Amino acid sequence: MKLSVSIVTYNHEKYIAQALESVLIQKTIFDYEIIIGEDGSEDNTRKIVQDYQNRFRDKIRLFLNERTNVIYIDGIPTGSWNLINNLKHAKGEYIALLDGDDYWTNPYKLQKQVDFLDNHPECSICFHNVVVFHEEGAHEPFNHFSDDRKEIFTLKGLLRGNFIHTCSVMFRRGLFGEFPKWYYKCKMGDWPLHILNARHGDIGYIDQVMAAYRVHITGVWSLKNQIEIKIDSICAANKIRHVLNHQHKKILNYTMTQWHKQIMKDIKSLGEKRKFDDAGYYARKSFHKFLNLKKVS
Repeated sequence: MKLSVSIVTYNHEKYIAQALESVLIQKTIFDYEIIIGEDGSEDNTRKIVQDYQNRFRDKIRLFLNERTNVIYIDGIPTGSWNLINNLKHAKGEYIALLDGDDYWTNPYKLQKQVDFLDNHPECSICFHNVVVFHEEGAHEPFNHFSDDRKEIFTLKGLLRGNFIHTCSVMFRRGLFGEFPKWYYKCKMGDWPLHILNARHGDIGYIDQVMAAYRVHITGVWSLKNQIEIKIDSICAANKIRHVLNHQHKKILNYTMTQWHKQIMKDIKSLGEKRKFDDAGYYARKSFHKFLNLKKVS
């Protein structure tokens, strides 16, 4: 099997069919499988993916998970177990990721990325540009990257912050063996996964828009404001640090310091807007988590 497409989905009844159709229309010269992890949705998502599996049994493998498997961090459910389970069952030489509320826009996406990785053995990861759009139409759609981005990135760049959308990534399977224990304690799954893979090769970029990232009110990251995202990023970075060499630790420490500074600015801004309850909540939360964090100014 050349490629496994991993789709994780939960409460995506409005979107999952579009996601699956965008995979099924892919034109390739190789075989690929679709692995769906359905995480015990409360809507009709499970029924929809079961229907697709019945129609495409030679292509789709479906894992119907129970909510008892969900990993909770600070009382908040994550999709980590679902993603890890999909990746453990993948058979492909390469793995492409797609969340159930996003979709691909180019029928040659998989072929282009496989060709890139075949022709660039020094790369462990390949990603491409995506269009970001707000479902409610509050903002105009925009491309995540501007024109003329470089073709090759490295781990150093990734340690300064995640620039890879999940719906755009493809990577080589089995680069790091078992998932480390600290990974299960991260609220976010994509950036730590990319770092684990990027320790084994460069990151290739294809300057074409081949996927759509949907921002909607029920999206995981759409429910968090920028302070929450930075707090979660710092928590993940602190867990990642111990596996890096000295040079890479210095880069990550600098990144964490910048996030700390931005959190303080954001909290101050909330106070200036007289949103004192929110400012107090995030001040307490950030101080509670980070006062004992060493090597970060």
